Amino acid sequence: MNESVSEAGTPQGAMPEPEVPVEVEPELEYDPAAPAPLDVDRTPTGNAEVDAQLDRLGDADHLATDGHVEVYEDVHRELRDALTALDARPGPPAPTRHPTTAPQ
Repeated sequence: MNESVSEAGTPQGAMPEPEVPVEVEPELEYDPAAPAPLDVDRTPTGNAEVDAQLDRLGDADHLATDGHVEVYEDVHRELRDALTALDARPGPPAPTRHPTTAPQ
């Protein structure tokens, strides 16, 4: 066997090193039914209970459309409870009309 060395320093007749294949990620197909975030801005209200429920609406971004109803109903129920609690809190007494000072 005669393996002569070429000027480049590699033996003649030697096979070049195979190229490493580059992995190409497959393109994701667009699926209109797939969950997609709505990216709706939620402005804080300053009420911790209400803000927590508004943030909870973001959970619907990761669900299929048929899963949104459960989140929306849950948030609606919690917001309604927070409003009801506001009515139940004691506040200043309502002004009373005295019969002698009633306008005529």
